[in-house]
Amino acid sequence: MCGIVGYIGDKYADSVLWTGLERLQYRGYDSAGMAVINDGELDLRKRAGKLRELDECLRQNPMRGAIGIGHTRWATHGEPNERNAHPHTDEDKTLAVVHNGIIENYLPLKRELQAQGHLFESDTDTEVLAHLVEETLEDDLGDAVCNALQQVEGTYSAAFIHQRFPDCIVAARRGSPLILGLGDGENFVASDVPALLPHTQRIVYLEDNQIAVLTQDQVEVQTMEGERVDPRIHQIRWSPDTADKGDHPHFMLKEIHEQPNVLRRLHNIYVTDDMEIDFGVLGLDDKFLACVNRIVIQACGTSWHAGLIGKYLLEQYAYIHTEVDISSEFRYRNPVLEGDTLVIAISQSGETADTLEGLRKAKSKFMRVLALCNEINSTIAREADAAIELHAGLEIGVASTKAYTAQIAVLGLLAMYLGKLKGILTPPDIQDFLQTLKRAPALMDRAIQQEQIRVCAEKYSDVGAFMFIGRSYNYPNALEGALKLKEISYIHAVGHPAGELKHGPIALISDNVPVVCIATNSSIYPKIVSTIQEIRARDGIVIAIATEGNTEIHEYAQEVLYIPDIAEELSPLLVAIPLQLLPYYTAVHRGCDVDQPRNLAKSVTVE
Repeated sequence: MCGIVGYIGDKYADSVLWTGLERLQYRGYDSAGMAVINDGELDLRKRAGKLRELDECLRQNPMRGAIGIGHTRWATHGEPNERNAHPHTDEDKTLAVVHNGIIENYLPLKRELQAQGHLFESDTDTEVLAHLVEETLEDDLGDAVCNALQQVEGTYSAAFIHQRFPDCIVAARRGSPLILGLGDGENFVASDVPALLPHTQRIVYLEDNQIAVLTQDQVEVQTMEGERVDPRIHQIRWSPDTADKGDHPHFMLKEIHEQPNVLRRLHNIYVTDDMEIDFGVLGLDDKFLACVNRIVIQACGTSWHAGLIGKYLLEQYAYIHTEVDISSEFRYRNPVLEGDTLVIAISQSGETADTLEGLRKAKSKFMRVLALCNEINSTIAREADAAIELHAGLEIGVASTKAYTAQIAVLGLLAMYLGKLKGILTPPDIQDFLQTLKRAPALMDRAIQQEQIRVCAEKYSDVGAFMFIGRSYNYPNALEGALKLKEISYIHAVGHPAGELKHGPIALISDNVPVVCIATNSSIYPKIVSTIQEIRARDGIVIAIATEGNTEIHEYAQEVLYIPDIAEELSPLLVAIPLQLLPYYTAVHRGCDVDQPRNLAKSVTVE
């Protein structure tokens, strides 16, 4: 979940590495460092804390050299301090390695190396890699890295440099993403695309169990068994500006404001002029999809909440029994999957470790898997039988916003597509849905402009706990609102189905626990009002999210946040806006780091 950057070329490596690490901050980190080879000597800098600490170190003691590797660490083994920060070195300080992943057998390997006389300086699993390479190194760094990694169990993406081999970087991957950037007289390695955007648009996605040797003028890729690979070169569609905040103070706010255009883009791409849904070459034939009688969605975090909304949409419009699993649970149980089952894997990054393993579990049972990913060239999208791209654009804020609403919209389109294939929906049914979806961006724009959301957030920013409740399509949104508040403001929050309040959670109602009640126009609106009255009868604080024009809600709620009127099944798209802005403004008022919340990472690529 940390960030890796490597460079070899004719520029000073430290400036290239610094730019790359700065663009990977959103992944979450607690320390940073870099190693450069200059005049045949390995030069190392690392610091605990934010990148500014490393920057100050570099200003006082600059690095020179045109080859180097850099790293931002998110601690998994060992405390977040300078000693455990990457890069790690061998005993002679001639080799440096940066690593993302978990070496599961590092303890027995470490004991074996210590018995051979190796001295370790850190508590990390990564340092084992440096000593393993040191132990096997002779005349070829690539061979030594390959031999070392064959002793390793677990996941890794890693990059190595050695002062005896100042003209190459060796990079390898198993289970954790790693990307090669191809330049003119220079080459790059990184854990994610934003680090490469200022330098090149040509990239190679390293596959599992592949190793690459980068020199200034070429990149060679081979399998761990030594078989040469002709890698496929991809052209990045994002511009460098997509990794900038523009006029917004935070990436999260920028991405909230981008959501209307994301919906417009999805409509333009997947809906024809004749109001038909067209996913292009999907990879799953319509004959199979028409026979699907069960869907299992597996995802994590915010993507899981989108999947829960997808369940309502798929059962409503396609009449398909749908289950929604948390990937970390799905992958370790024995799900009963049959031939007429479609498994859907949802992941913003397309690299989420648990979701990827859930996909592989389904494939091992000979199931067809459809991926919904924001990055169509990601591991999950490549390994699935078919993939639908979310087209949300680069999302940098750790708390997902525009990818979430894109997931909901795509699940809605998929439900309509399957409903048509099964002969359940008529053309007018589909056109009504698509027309409503087409209107949604303008309505979302209106919802974003509400000043009352900021006022409400600041008023309650000092409370110790929140509760979020909703029903039907917006029960998952209650879970999402609670997650967002926890993630970025560090206020404890829980989400519940409104109908379950009386079965336990109502015991928590008091005059210092605000309850965000999703009370938009719906077939069960009167039920929500009854629950709100129960809360008020116990001196509870009610913050209602209601539909414009609903004036009676003021009789029951101390605060009202309005959204424009929209069909019930698409209301989650609009309700998501106050559920994102309320936590955002709360976090800002509390002085929290909105884009890089403590202890969190954007792309969770380890268990």
